[in-house]
Order: sequence, then structure tokens, then C-alpha cells
Amino acid sequence: MKPTIIEIKNRPKERAILIALSTGNFSRDRVEEHLDELELLTDTAGAETVFKILQDKNHPDPAFFIGKGKAEEIAQLIELNDIQLVIFDDDLNPTQVRNLEKLFETKVLDRSGLILDIFASHAKTREAKTQVELAQLQYMLPRLTRAWTHLSKQYGGIGTKGPGETQIETDRRIIRTRISKLKENLKKIEAQQITKSASRKNFINATLVGYTNAGKSTLLNLLTNAGVLAEDKLFATLDSTTRSFEIDKNKKILLSDTVGFIRKLPHNLVASFKSTLNVVKDADVILHIIDASHEFYEDHIKVVEETLKELNCSNRKELKIFNKIDLLKDRDIIETLSNHYPGSIFISAERGIGIGKLHDSLNDIFERIFTSHRIKINHANSKIISKIYELAEVINAEYDDDFVILDYRASSTNHNQIKKIVSNK
Repeated sequence: MKPTIIEIKNRPKERAILIALSTGNFSRDRVEEHLDELELLTDTAGAETVFKILQDKNHPDPAFFIGKGKAEEIAQLIELNDIQLVIFDDDLNPTQVRNLEKLFETKVLDRSGLILDIFASHAKTREAKTQVELAQLQYMLPRLTRAWTHLSKQYGGIGTKGPGETQIETDRRIIRTRISKLKENLKKIEAQQITKSASRKNFINATLVGYTNAGKSTLLNLLTNAGVLAEDKLFATLDSTTRSFEIDKNKKILLSDTVGFIRKLPHNLVASFKSTLNVVKDADVILHIIDASHEFYEDHIKVVEETLKELNCSNRKELKIFNKIDLLKDRDIIETLSNHYPGSIFISAERGIGIGKLHDSLNDIFERIFTSHRIKINHANSKIISKIYELAEVINAEYDDDFVILDYRASSTNHNQIKKIVSNK
């Protein structure tokens, strides 16, 4: 059964009001930047921002998030300006959504719902569509209201309604069944990926990570001629793309691009994209791409590092690559960043600046990870010899009456595996 993403195609451009709450946890400038990013997300989703509202309040209101008085003011704006959509920069609970929709008489979304909508429209492959649908249903389940009574028709044919069961209860049961099926499908996809990755152990695996729109796809295209879509938009890339390139003779790197990270990325989405993000867990080195020209690049670094921690990848070797240096108005920033993040590389993937230094760094990493070894094995151990050829690049083989001497290059992981095989013979 093909995954079904709940989305509306060819929809007209909706007029939106964006709302953020300033509670004092961040500076006002920072909250305004968050709201600007929400506007970019809204544009990516295909809506037009008409108003941006920043409300100062110590704590979110449990019933209306922004307080009933402010909500009533916004209701008047909606009526006077033909607004079809209100988007909040933070997650709303089901009670808040219900109260706000009743007062506004229009559609209410939070940041997570908006990001899920964007992912739904950008998902192209079967894997991405499955992952997004799973995240959407997990997000939707606790928020079911009478507005979702169409679900039994969309997912028709699964059982019948029990005695006294409401339509919402039926929908919840249908969604839970579908969630279980999607999780099974993703386990199968993940198993297939593990099988594929097993044949890639003669290369160094490098993975590009970074805040969305940092320039990962542009760098992948520059290094590998991958031809991946690279747009100045958030979440232009969803599926991981892997290409190989040579940094020197017989020194190959498998380079994978991943979905961009963003603050307040829905937890269900991170969990659903686990199989796609496994390329990060399998990486010998993580190439962390950072937009050096962005005012809040430090926030972006923190978001990426927190997401890597959530994926249990924070202990991987990491090379920070500051991109878009051609857009810097103050060139002294490079020296400041170099002192604060020693060992970092500074490039412009768009203009090809600093790529030579990046190649040199990758070559050094290759030399540290991919080392040369010599081993002497009896001819009778043909299975071990075959395994060495499978796990390593054999440079030279010398034969005599009883033994073969193999010179090979292998990653530290594979070399340790070879030593273990030989010691257990």
C-alpha cells in the first residue's frame, strides 16, 4: 500500500497572521528573528504573511496562549483583512487550538504543523512520504476534533464502529492502525539501507549536516557534480543523497547530504526521519555546514549540535565548515570564528572559495582514518583472506608455499574487525 500524505494540492495563496510570544527567555531581537524565520517557513509553505505580531507575556495562557484580550484583538484583524490562516511560532495544545479556532473562525496552525505541511509538499520518494505521513499522524492524533471526521472515508475498510463509539474514537483507532503499519514499513526500509551501506566500507563516509539553508546541497554539487536541487529556501532537500568523489589518487569519499535542521523541529519528525538520518550515524566524519553570514549563526550551531545529540551522534568526529563567507561585510569575523572554533574551514560553496583548503582537510582526515597495514596469513584460511578483500583495499599480495602477505588500507573500524577475525581463527 502506497503511503498517503494528507495535503492539499494546488491551493490558492492564503493570507496569514504570524504570532510569537516573548516570555523573557530570549532577547526581543532573538524572538523577532524567530518570527522572521517563521515568515520564511510560511513563504516556503506557499502562504502570504500579512501581519507579524509579537506579544509580551510572562507565561503562555493555558486557554488562548496569548491571552483572551489579545486573541480578541487578532480576531478583529482577521475579519477586517480577509485572513485565512493564523500561525503560532510555538506548539499549541489541543485546548488552545480549539479555543482559538472557535474565536478566530479560521484555520490555526503552530510551528510544528507548518513544518510538517512543508515536508509533506517536498516529499518525493516513497521513504520520505512514509516518514512524513507517520509524523503527521502522530502529530494529529492528540489534536483530533470533529473537523477530522473525514478520516474514516480516507482510510476506509478497516473494521466497523463499535457500539456507542464516537466518530472521533473511530478515527483515533484508524490512525493508530496506520501508524503501526508505517512503522513496520520504515523498519524494512532501514534494514535495506543497512544492507546497502555494508558495500561502502572501502570508502570514508562523510555526511553533511547543518541548519536549513546553510548551503549543504550547493557544496555537495560543487564537490561531486550531484545535480541536487539547491534553492534559497528552507527544506529544499528532504531525502539523503550520496555521491562519491576522489580527494586524491585512490582516496575516495562517500559524501551524503541530509535534511536541514531547524529550531523547534518536531520530535515526531526527527523520529520518523531516523532511517534517512542513519547516514549521520554511519559517518566516519560529520561535515557541519554553517552560514557564517547569518546574524544568529551561534544559535544555528547549537540547534544542530542538540539534534546530533538526540540522534546519539554527538561523539562523531566533526569538521565545522563556515560557508557563505563571500556575503560577510566584516572580514574580521573570519579571524574571530577561527579563534573560537580552531580547525574550522572557511568557504563559499557558491563561488568556489576555500575549496582547496577543504580538500586538504579531508585528505588529512582520510589519512588518519584510512591506514595501511600488513598481514601474513596461511593459504588454508581462504575465508579470512576473502573477508580482508571485502573489508579493505588490498594494495599488494605476495605468495609463497604456505602463506600470503597482504598489504592493505582500511578504516580503523574495518581494521579492528579484521584483527578480530584473525585472532578468532
